Amino acid sequence: MKLRSFLALAPALIASAAMLSVATSTLAQDTPRVKFATTAGDFVVELYPDKAPKTVENFLQYVKDKHYDGTLFHRVIDNFMVQGGGYDANYAEKRTRAPVVHEGREALAKGGPRNVVGTLAMARTNDPQSATAQFFINVKDNSFLDPSTQSYGYTVFGKIASGMDVVQKIKSSPTGAGGPFRSDVPQTPILINSATLVK
Repeated sequence: MKLRSFLALAPALIASAAMLSVATSTLAQDTPRVKFATTAGDFVVELYPDKAPKTVENFLQYVKDKHYDGTLFHRVIDNFMVQGGGYDANYAEKRTRAPVVHEGREALAKGGPRNVVGTLAMARTNDPQSATAQFFINVKDNSFLDPSTQSYGYTVFGKIASGMDVVQKIKSSPTGAGGPFRSDVPQTPILINSATLVK
């Protein structure tokens, strides 16, 4: 390209780059973040409404309703995941809304994250359409939980943005029986004091 032609195009190229930068910045600013203050420390999760919109909307409504405040991490398995959001400090199961539609396959098709270390996914029963409020954080790469053509898998809708050391502390907690559960319950209860939308 001749110098004169390049100089003529330069303002347009600079403007395009600036617009792309603004769009990227706006997208980053639109990414919701939730801060979990727990008895083991604080961590922040970043959510992906562009990959799993209904799941994120469902999760954020529970946050806004203060559903997670005062709940336990009731299932902790080192080298697998930590799960919470369903039981209060007395191991009473909290009431939930109707299940959210399973979006795992759609999220993956949109380039969504897989069940790798530090990602946040919806917990559910054997029924793929049963996820309500409970969530888990992967503490290792769990590819067998990923959606596929043969399996619904588990919908990943966010990741740890900061405080992974707190999650590591939770996953290393000594566990045993507790409440209605025969195993995997932290012997020193780990409570979510609050879950707050920070962005």
